[in-house]
Amino acid sequence: MATTNQDLIILNEKVAPGESKTINFSFAKLYTSTKVEIPIIVERAKKAGPTILLTAGIHGDEINGVEIVRQVIAKKINKPARGTIICIPILNIFGFLNTSRSFPDGRDLNRVFPGTKTGSLASRVAYHFTKEILPLADYCLDFHTGGAQRFNASQIRIAPGQAQLKNLANIFNAPFTVYSSNIAKSYRDTCDKMGIPTLLFEGGKSLESNKHIVKDGVDGVVRVLSHLQMLNSNTALPEEKSAPVVISKSRWVRAQKSGLLHIKINCNKHVQKGEFLATITDPYGKMRIKVIAPNEGHIINVNHAPIVNQGDAIFHLSTESTCASAKISGDSSAEILKTQDRKD
Repeated sequence: MATTNQDLIILNEKVAPGESKTINFSFAKLYTSTKVEIPIIVERAKKAGPTILLTAGIHGDEINGVEIVRQVIAKKINKPARGTIICIPILNIFGFLNTSRSFPDGRDLNRVFPGTKTGSLASRVAYHFTKEILPLADYCLDFHTGGAQRFNASQIRIAPGQAQLKNLANIFNAPFTVYSSNIAKSYRDTCDKMGIPTLLFEGGKSLESNKHIVKDGVDGVVRVLSHLQMLNSNTALPEEKSAPVVISKSRWVRAQKSGLLHIKINCNKHVQKGEFLATITDPYGKMRIKVIAPNEGHIINVNHAPIVNQGDAIFHLSTESTCASAKISGDSSAEILKTQDRKD
């Protein structure tokens, strides 16, 4: 790992201690023969320290993550007091150009890691990223949003049973920390197999920029950098807030009828069993049914779609949770979020 004060070699380019450099990760061309390049922004301190990698835009329609990393760069938070900060605001540049989740080949980049040298376009990008960039990192922060029109509360997702990640999640201090098993061939799964501690941030929904979600993400980055003694003196720490709510189990509340969806509560809210959450109506004024909470818990995802089909997920509701500052029992911390949003 890059914890020494030597030149950093990234994509065959040297970045010396104290140097700033933008390196283009060029891997393909458009139909017009125009090069497609992914800018990689590297900032190094003269003082030796760890290397932290910030990524967003693995899904091209997830704008909140892109904005979080952009603000980290624009506010010069990425200029470290020690060590190295590597920022990649948009990893799936094809999806970003097309406001699409996937690559032009229809592949989800977050399902093809660590990739192959001769595979699909998405797989090739994953391969070169995994081979040439990821090994430089001591820590990774990866930023996502809810899929489609599902709005996620700001949350950090970590695999259960990993004390180091739990501690980092507490330091990041998003409103929620969600135990979520690694998905095969995902970026997070690959980082785990390479022994790189990784936090996955989820917040907001696709094709939307939400200033509150973005602030949660930027503040979390600042707290992690401060913990690693990498935060520069020009960046102030965000104000303290309560410890994250740790969610070890959850369930989806699904539409029992098809129709028009009318949400009555906000994401993040703690609800009681039987609380009124939404109504579903038909377009003709004949049907109106209430959606009520099946149990007490925190709402961590709300479907903002105006129309739903029977069986569609409407709310993501915790069934077991505790405050991060409280000691979690062995049984609870070992629980995996079995009904998680499988898009991350």
